[in-house]
Amino acid sequence: MSAPLSGWLILDKPKGMGSTQGVSAVKRVLGQNGYAKTKVGHGGTLDPLAEGVLPIALGEATKLAGRMLDASKIYEFTVQFGAETSTLDTEGEVVAESDVRPSLAEVEAILPRFTGPIEQVPPAYSALKVGGQRAYDLARAGEVVELKARAVIIHSLLLRHAELVSASISPQAPAEREERWTLKQVQGDEVLSEITLEAHVSKGTYIRSLARDIAYALGTCGHVTYLRRTKAGPFLQEQAISLDLLEETAKGRGLEHLLLPLEAGLDDIPALHLDQTSAQAVRQGRVLSDMPQSSGLYFAKLGAVPVALMEISDGTATVVRGFNLPDVAE
Repeated sequence: MSAPLSGWLILDKPKGMGSTQGVSAVKRVLGQNGYAKTKVGHGGTLDPLAEGVLPIALGEATKLAGRMLDASKIYEFTVQFGAETSTLDTEGEVVAESDVRPSLAEVEAILPRFTGPIEQVPPAYSALKVGGQRAYDLARAGEVVELKARAVIIHSLLLRHAELVSASISPQAPAEREERWTLKQVQGDEVLSEITLEAHVSKGTYIRSLARDIAYALGTCGHVTYLRRTKAGPFLQEQAISLDLLEETAKGRGLEHLLLPLEAGLDDIPALHLDQTSAQAVRQGRVLSDMPQSSGLYFAKLGAVPVALMEISDGTATVVRGFNLPDVAE
């Protein structure tokens, strides 16, 4: 049996699957196809009703999964106007309705208000804990859930598509999404039944809350009918693979070809190249002194082999997170 894998698999998570289920699916595929027992984790929860980029960390990369939680994300989502649901998406019951529909001009005018630092109240149906219990468990039990507003950052918010009230195309049919009205086909004063936005957001941002608040600001109500994460930290949807491809490749013992290296999750951190003596010291947890580099976080390597994530402060380098990977021939 080969050594455990270490690196990143970027899963294109299908709708209906939870993030933990995605991890379980990868574990199952590894086990069924004779791979060595490998620690597996994910780099940021993605709601079951959402699809898209889910970074799966294998082996030593699981030591970096927590960094993904702090990373910014990009989502594409559709807001359907006229009805708000208890869950703020298609799963919940309708709790409010409105006959008001915004125009394209009104939507374009309102979006700057939701760009930059904002405050939002998370959805009642969220994984946040209230008195030691998950908010969604309390909400499902019929209890009133009151969550405090939290500060988040919307780095950018772009209008990608719009659909006129008179359009007959169903927003629920993925195959028809490309046929929907583009902005060039919509006049500024025509009213819209739904819009599709692209949001680049900080950690802790709830897209369902963002959609709710945008609808409120437009004098109506709404809920999310489509949600896809297109980027998580450094990982793009172009790098994402389907479960079918994962299983097919694993049967041929070729998962190494789909695996991104451990350092793919550290693309914004400069490398610190070590010699054999320094690498040995770092692996023993020792401090490196008289370092000429400026203070900050570094990715220490011996040749191509990751050794540790290190913090340099005033010329002294200390280990933040060590990696247990074997040396390879140069």
